Amino acid sequence: MQHIVYAQNMAAELAQAIEREGTPDRLLLLTDENTHRLCRPVIETILAGAHEMVVGASDVHKTLATLATVWEKMQEGGATRHSLMINLGGGMITDLGGFAAATFKRGIRFINVPTTLLSMVDAAVGGKTGINFGGLKNEVGSFADAETVLVSTEFLRTLDAENICSGYAEMLKHALLSNKEMWVRHLKFDLATPDLEMLQTLVAESIEVKRRIVAEDPHERGLRKALNLGHTVGHAFESLMLEKGRAVLHGYAVAWGLVCELFMSCAEAAFPTDAMQATVRFIFDHYGRPDFTCDDYDRLHELMLHDKKNVAGQINFSLLSDVGKVVINRRVERSLVDEAFDFLREA
Repeated sequence: MQHIVYAQNMAAELAQAIEREGTPDRLLLLTDENTHRLCRPVIETILAGAHEMVVGASDVHKTLATLATVWEKMQEGGATRHSLMINLGGGMITDLGGFAAATFKRGIRFINVPTTLLSMVDAAVGGKTGINFGGLKNEVGSFADAETVLVSTEFLRTLDAENICSGYAEMLKHALLSNKEMWVRHLKFDLATPDLEMLQTLVAESIEVKRRIVAEDPHERGLRKALNLGHTVGHAFESLMLEKGRAVLHGYAVAWGLVCELFMSCAEAAFPTDAMQATVRFIFDHYGRPDFTCDDYDRLHELMLHDKKNVAGQINFSLLSDVGKVVINRRVERSLVDEAFDFLREA
Protein backbone atom coordinates (compact mmCIF):
# COMPACT_ATOMS: atom_id res chain seq x y z
CA MET A 1 0.00 0.00 0.00
CA GLN A 2 1.28 3.48 -0.85
CA HIS A 3 2.75 5.61 1.92
CA ILE A 4 0.71 8.65 2.93
CA VAL A 5 2.92 11.13 4.79
CA TYR A 6 1.52 14.22 6.51
CA ALA A 7 4.61 16.37 6.16
CA GLN A 8 5.76 18.93 8.71
CA ASN A 9 9.06 19.53 6.88
CA MET A 10 8.32 18.88 3.21
CA ALA A 11 11.91 18.96 1.89
CA ALA A 12 13.20 16.60 4.58
CA GLU A 13 10.33 14.15 4.26
CA LEU A 14 10.50 14.16 0.46
CA ALA A 15 14.21 13.36 0.74
CA GLN A 16 13.32 10.40 3.00
CA ALA A 17 10.66 9.24 0.50
CA ILE A 18 13.25 9.32 -2.31
CA GLU A 19 15.71 7.40 -0.11
CA ARG A 20 13.10 4.67 0.46
CA GLU A 21 13.14 4.07 -3.31
CA GLY A 22 16.83 3.12 -3.24
CA THR A 23 19.04 5.08 -5.59
CA PRO A 24 17.10 6.16 -8.69
CA ASP A 25 19.41 6.74 -11.66
CA ARG A 26 17.52 9.92 -12.59
CA LEU A 27 15.25 12.20 -10.58
CA LEU A 28 12.50 13.86 -12.61
CA LEU A 29 10.31 16.75 -11.45
CA LEU A 30 7.02 17.68 -13.14
CA THR A 31 5.36 20.99 -12.28
CA ASP A 32 3.03 23.43 -13.97
CA GLU A 33 3.83 27.11 -14.43
CA ASN A 34 2.17 28.05 -11.14
CA THR A 35 3.60 25.30 -8.92
CA HIS A 36 7.05 25.81 -10.42
CA ARG A 37 6.92 29.41 -9.21
CA LEU A 38 5.02 29.05 -5.93
CA CYS A 39 5.77 25.55 -4.61
CA ARG A 40 9.06 24.37 -6.09
CA PRO A 41 11.13 26.63 -3.76
CA VAL A 42 9.89 24.56 -0.78
CA ILE A 43 11.77 21.49 -2.07
CA GLU A 44 14.62 23.23 -3.89
CA THR A 45 17.28 21.81 -1.54
CA ILE A 46 16.71 18.24 -2.75
CA LEU A 47 16.53 19.00 -6.50
CA ALA A 48 20.26 18.96 -7.29
CA GLY A 49 20.68 17.17 -10.63
CA ALA A 50 16.93 16.68 -11.17
CA HIS A 51 15.58 16.92 -14.70
CA GLU A 52 12.78 19.46 -14.48
CA MET A 53 9.71 19.59 -16.72
CA VAL A 54 7.21 22.46 -16.69
CA VAL A 55 3.82 22.39 -18.43
CA GLY A 56 0.93 24.84 -18.70
CA ALA A 57 -1.37 25.25 -15.72
CA SER A 58 -5.04 24.19 -15.44
CA ASP A 59 -7.07 21.24 -16.65
CA VAL A 60 -7.14 22.46 -20.27
CA HIS A 61 -3.55 21.17 -20.52
CA LYS A 62 -4.41 17.63 -19.38
CA THR A 63 -4.29 16.46 -22.99
CA LEU A 64 -2.61 13.95 -25.27
CA ALA A 65 -0.43 16.74 -26.68
CA THR A 66 0.88 17.68 -23.22
CA LEU A 67 1.38 14.01 -22.34
CA ALA A 68 3.48 13.57 -25.49
CA THR A 69 5.54 16.62 -24.52
CA VAL A 70 6.20 15.11 -21.07
CA TRP A 71 7.28 11.78 -22.63
CA GLU A 72 9.65 13.69 -24.94
CA LYS A 73 11.13 15.61 -22.02
CA MET A 74 11.57 12.35 -20.09
CA GLN A 75 13.50 10.94 -23.04
CA GLU A 76 15.58 14.09 -23.33
CA GLY A 77 16.40 13.83 -19.62
CA GLY A 78 17.69 10.29 -20.02
CA ALA A 79 14.96 8.66 -17.94
CA THR A 80 15.06 4.85 -17.63
CA ARG A 81 12.93 2.23 -15.90
CA HIS A 82 15.06 2.89 -12.80
CA SER A 83 14.22 6.61 -12.64
CA LEU A 84 11.88 8.29 -10.14
CA MET A 85 9.39 11.02 -10.95
CA ILE A 86 8.03 13.65 -8.56
CA ASN A 87 4.68 15.21 -9.48
CA LEU A 88 4.42 18.56 -7.69
CA GLY A 89 1.07 20.19 -8.32
CA GLY A 90 -2.68 19.90 -8.35
CA GLY A 91 -4.88 17.17 -9.78
CA MET A 92 -3.92 17.95 -13.36
CA ILE A 93 -0.24 17.34 -12.57
CA THR A 94 -0.77 14.18 -10.50
CA ASP A 95 -3.17 12.74 -13.13
CA LEU A 96 -0.95 13.65 -16.08
CA GLY A 97 2.36 12.89 -14.37
CA GLY A 98 1.11 9.63 -12.95
CA PHE A 99 -0.06 8.50 -16.41
CA ALA A 100 3.23 9.57 -18.01
CA ALA A 101 5.18 7.62 -15.38
CA ALA A 102 2.90 4.58 -15.62
CA THR A 103 3.38 4.31 -19.39
CA PHE A 104 6.97 5.46 -19.99
CA LYS A 105 9.24 2.40 -20.43
CA ARG A 106 6.13 0.42 -19.38
CA GLY A 107 6.18 2.11 -16.00
CA ILE A 108 8.52 3.97 -13.67
CA ARG A 109 8.04 4.82 -9.98
CA PHE A 110 6.59 8.16 -8.96
CA ILE A 111 5.86 10.27 -5.89
CA ASN A 112 2.93 12.69 -5.66
CA VAL A 113 3.25 15.98 -3.81
CA PRO A 114 -0.25 17.50 -4.09
CA THR A 115 -0.42 21.27 -3.74
CA THR A 116 -4.19 21.85 -3.94
CA LEU A 117 -6.92 20.68 -1.61
CA LEU A 118 -8.58 18.80 -4.47
CA SER A 119 -5.47 16.83 -5.32
CA MET A 120 -4.76 16.04 -1.65
CA VAL A 121 -8.10 14.38 -1.01
CA ASP A 122 -8.83 13.05 -4.48
CA ALA A 123 -6.47 12.98 -7.46
CA ALA A 124 -3.16 12.21 -5.74
CA VAL A 125 -4.53 9.25 -3.74
CA GLY A 126 -6.10 6.06 -5.02
CA GLY A 127 -4.11 5.16 -8.10
CA LYS A 128 -6.16 6.75 -10.88
CA THR A 129 -4.14 8.51 -13.58
CA GLY A 130 -5.14 9.87 -16.95
CA ILE A 131 -5.88 12.65 -19.39
CA ASN A 132 -8.94 14.22 -20.97
CA PHE A 133 -9.67 13.13 -24.53
CA GLY A 134 -12.32 13.86 -27.13
CA GLY A 135 -13.90 16.52 -24.94
CA LEU A 136 -14.46 14.05 -22.10
CA LYS A 137 -12.94 14.08 -18.61
CA ASN A 138 -10.32 11.42 -17.82
CA GLU A 139 -11.28 9.38 -20.86
CA VAL A 140 -7.86 7.74 -21.23
CA GLY A 141 -5.76 6.55 -18.31
CA SER A 142 -4.59 3.70 -16.11
CA PHE A 143 -4.50 2.53 -12.51
CA ALA A 144 -1.05 3.20 -11.05
CA ASP A 145 -0.19 3.94 -7.43
CA ALA A 146 2.29 6.58 -6.37
CA GLU A 147 4.93 5.06 -4.10
CA THR A 148 4.40 7.91 -1.62
CA VAL A 149 1.97 10.82 -1.31
CA LEU A 150 3.25 13.74 0.77
CA VAL A 151 0.49 15.98 2.12
CA SER A 152 0.96 19.43 3.65
CA THR A 153 -1.83 21.95 4.02
CA GLU A 154 0.85 24.67 4.16
CA PHE A 155 0.70 24.60 0.35
CA LEU A 156 -2.92 25.76 0.62
CA ARG A 157 -1.69 29.23 1.58
CA THR A 158 -0.96 29.67 -2.15
CA LEU A 159 -4.58 28.90 -3.13
CA ASP A 160 -7.48 31.26 -3.71
CA ALA A 161 -10.89 30.75 -2.10
CA GLU A 162 -12.40 29.12 -5.21
CA ASN A 163 -9.75 26.38 -5.28
CA ILE A 164 -10.24 25.72 -1.56
CA CYS A 165 -13.97 25.33 -2.22
CA SER A 166 -13.28 23.06 -5.17
CA GLY A 167 -11.32 20.58 -3.07
CA TYR A 168 -13.77 20.78 -0.21
CA ALA A 169 -16.56 19.43 -2.43
CA GLU A 170 -14.72 16.09 -2.61
CA MET A 171 -14.30 16.15 1.18
CA LEU A 172 -18.04 16.73 1.59
CA LYS A 173 -18.64 13.74 -0.68
CA HIS A 174 -16.36 11.56 1.46
CA ALA A 175 -18.22 12.71 4.58
CA LEU A 176 -21.55 11.73 3.00
CA LEU A 177 -20.09 8.29 2.24
CA SER A 178 -18.71 7.87 5.77
CA ASN A 179 -20.97 8.67 8.74
CA LYS A 180 -23.25 11.34 10.18
CA GLU A 181 -20.67 12.68 12.64
CA MET A 182 -18.15 13.37 9.88
CA TRP A 183 -20.89 14.84 7.66
CA VAL A 184 -22.01 17.24 10.42
CA ARG A 185 -18.40 18.35 11.05
CA HIS A 186 -18.01 19.19 7.38
CA LEU A 187 -21.23 21.20 7.23
CA LYS A 188 -20.12 23.19 10.29
CA PHE A 189 -16.61 23.96 9.01
CA ASP A 190 -16.07 27.66 8.23
CA LEU A 191 -15.18 27.38 4.57
CA ALA A 192 -15.16 31.16 4.12
CA THR A 193 -12.21 31.62 6.53
CA PRO A 194 -10.68 28.15 6.82
CA ASP A 195 -8.52 27.21 9.81
CA LEU A 196 -5.62 25.32 8.17
CA GLU A 197 -4.80 23.33 11.31
CA MET A 198 -8.37 22.09 11.59
CA LEU A 199 -8.46 21.54 7.83
CA GLN A 200 -5.36 19.29 8.08
CA THR A 201 -7.33 17.03 10.45
CA LEU A 202 -10.31 16.94 8.09
CA VAL A 203 -8.01 16.25 5.12
CA ALA A 204 -6.44 13.26 6.89
CA GLU A 205 -9.90 11.95 7.75
CA SER A 206 -11.05 12.42 4.16
CA ILE A 207 -8.02 10.64 2.70
CA GLU A 208 -8.61 7.68 5.03
CA VAL A 209 -12.20 7.32 3.79
CA LYS A 210 -10.96 7.12 0.22
CA ARG A 211 -8.07 4.77 1.09
CA ARG A 212 -10.44 2.41 2.90
CA ILE A 213 -12.75 2.18 -0.11
CA VAL A 214 -9.91 1.85 -2.63
CA ALA A 215 -8.22 -0.88 -0.56
CA GLU A 216 -11.38 -2.99 -0.78
CA ASP A 217 -11.86 -2.40 -4.52
CA PRO A 218 -8.72 -1.02 -6.20
CA HIS A 219 -9.93 -1.42 -9.80
CA GLU A 220 -13.51 -0.24 -9.39
CA ARG A 221 -15.39 -3.52 -9.79
CA GLY A 222 -17.92 -2.68 -7.08
CA LEU A 223 -17.59 -0.66 -3.87
CA ARG A 224 -15.19 1.93 -5.32
CA LYS A 225 -18.06 3.11 -7.50
CA ALA A 226 -19.31 4.79 -4.31
CA LEU A 227 -16.65 7.43 -4.94
CA ASN A 228 -18.59 8.34 -8.09
CA LEU A 229 -21.25 10.03 -5.93
CA GLY A 230 -21.87 13.44 -7.49
CA HIS A 231 -19.59 12.68 -10.43
CA THR A 232 -21.92 11.21 -13.05
CA VAL A 233 -23.81 14.50 -13.19
CA GLY A 234 -20.77 16.54 -12.13
CA HIS A 235 -18.55 15.43 -15.00
CA ALA A 236 -21.39 16.21 -17.43
CA PHE A 237 -21.60 19.77 -16.08
CA GLU A 238 -17.83 20.10 -16.25
CA SER A 239 -17.81 19.07 -19.91
CA LEU A 240 -20.85 21.21 -20.78
CA MET A 241 -19.33 24.34 -19.28
CA LEU A 242 -16.08 23.66 -21.13
CA GLU A 243 -18.03 23.41 -24.40
CA LYS A 244 -19.73 26.72 -23.63
CA GLY A 245 -16.37 28.39 -23.03
CA ARG A 246 -17.18 28.89 -19.34
CA ALA A 247 -14.91 26.28 -17.73
CA VAL A 248 -15.55 25.60 -14.03
CA LEU A 249 -13.37 24.03 -11.37
CA HIS A 250 -13.92 20.30 -10.89
CA GLY A 251 -15.19 20.62 -7.32
CA TYR A 252 -17.90 23.10 -8.29
CA ALA A 253 -19.22 20.66 -10.88
CA VAL A 254 -19.11 17.84 -8.30
CA ALA A 255 -21.02 20.00 -5.80
CA TRP A 256 -23.76 20.59 -8.39
CA GLY A 257 -23.71 16.88 -9.16
CA LEU A 258 -24.23 16.15 -5.46
CA VAL A 259 -27.32 18.37 -5.43
CA CYS A 260 -28.84 16.41 -8.32
CA GLU A 261 -27.83 12.98 -7.08
CA LEU A 262 -29.03 13.62 -3.51
CA PHE A 263 -32.36 14.71 -5.01
CA MET A 264 -32.46 11.41 -6.91
CA SER A 265 -31.42 9.57 -3.73
CA CYS A 266 -34.47 10.95 -1.92
CA ALA A 267 -36.77 9.74 -4.69
CA GLU A 268 -35.10 6.40 -5.43
CA ALA A 269 -33.45 5.29 -2.18
CA ALA A 270 -35.35 7.08 0.62
CA PHE A 271 -32.43 9.34 1.54
CA PRO A 272 -33.65 11.61 4.38
CA THR A 273 -35.07 14.85 3.03
CA ASP A 274 -33.70 16.93 5.92
CA ALA A 275 -30.15 15.66 5.27
CA MET A 276 -30.53 16.46 1.60
CA GLN A 277 -31.81 19.96 2.35
CA ALA A 278 -28.98 20.72 4.81
CA THR A 279 -26.35 19.59 2.30
CA VAL A 280 -27.95 21.44 -0.59
CA ARG A 281 -28.16 24.64 1.49
CA PHE A 282 -24.43 24.40 2.23
CA ILE A 283 -23.66 23.85 -1.47
CA PHE A 284 -25.81 26.74 -2.70
CA ASP A 285 -24.24 29.03 -0.07
CA HIS A 286 -20.68 28.23 -1.15
CA TYR A 287 -20.88 27.09 -4.80
CA GLY A 288 -23.91 28.87 -6.22
CA ARG A 289 -25.63 27.28 -9.21
CA PRO A 290 -24.48 26.53 -12.76
CA ASP A 291 -25.63 28.76 -15.60
CA PHE A 292 -27.73 26.40 -17.71
CA THR A 293 -31.29 26.05 -19.04
CA CYS A 294 -33.68 23.26 -19.93
CA ASP A 295 -32.32 23.48 -23.48
CA ASP A 296 -29.11 21.92 -22.11
CA TYR A 297 -30.76 18.82 -20.63
CA ASP A 298 -30.36 16.66 -23.75
CA ARG A 299 -26.66 17.48 -24.02
CA LEU A 300 -26.11 16.76 -20.31
CA HIS A 301 -27.79 13.39 -20.80
CA GLU A 302 -25.55 12.63 -23.81
CA LEU A 303 -22.47 13.50 -21.77
CA MET A 304 -23.57 11.23 -18.90
CA LEU A 305 -23.87 8.34 -21.35
CA HIS A 306 -20.06 8.49 -21.70
CA ASP A 307 -19.48 7.79 -17.99
CA LYS A 308 -16.99 4.91 -17.62
CA LYS A 309 -19.16 3.15 -15.03
CA ASN A 310 -22.10 2.68 -17.37
CA VAL A 311 -23.11 -0.80 -18.53
CA ALA A 312 -24.76 -1.62 -21.88
CA GLY A 313 -25.46 2.03 -22.61
CA GLN A 314 -27.37 2.52 -19.35
CA ILE A 315 -26.37 5.33 -16.97
CA ASN A 316 -25.42 3.93 -13.56
CA PHE A 317 -25.63 6.27 -10.60
CA SER A 318 -24.12 5.93 -7.14
CA LEU A 319 -26.81 7.09 -4.71
CA LEU A 320 -27.33 7.09 -0.94
CA SER A 321 -30.09 5.59 1.19
CA ASP A 322 -28.68 7.49 4.19
CA VAL A 323 -25.45 9.19 5.18
CA GLY A 324 -22.86 6.41 5.06
CA LYS A 325 -25.11 3.99 3.16
CA VAL A 326 -24.35 3.84 -0.55
CA VAL A 327 -26.39 2.22 -3.32
CA ILE A 328 -24.27 1.57 -6.42
CA ASN A 329 -25.32 0.72 -9.98
CA ARG A 330 -28.72 2.40 -9.65
CA ARG A 331 -30.50 3.18 -12.91
CA VAL A 332 -32.80 6.19 -12.89
CA GLU A 333 -35.57 7.20 -15.27
CA ARG A 334 -34.75 10.11 -17.55
CA SER A 335 -37.75 12.02 -16.19
CA LEU A 336 -36.28 11.96 -12.65
CA VAL A 337 -32.90 13.13 -13.93
CA ASP A 338 -34.65 16.10 -15.58
CA GLU A 339 -36.49 16.80 -12.30
CA ALA A 340 -33.12 16.86 -10.56
CA PHE A 341 -31.87 19.41 -13.10
CA ASP A 342 -35.01 21.48 -12.44
CA PHE A 343 -34.30 21.27 -8.70
CA LEU A 344 -30.72 22.47 -9.19
CA ARG A 345 -31.91 25.43 -11.26
CA GLU A 346 -34.95 26.47 -9.24
CA ALA A 347 -34.88 25.15 -5.66
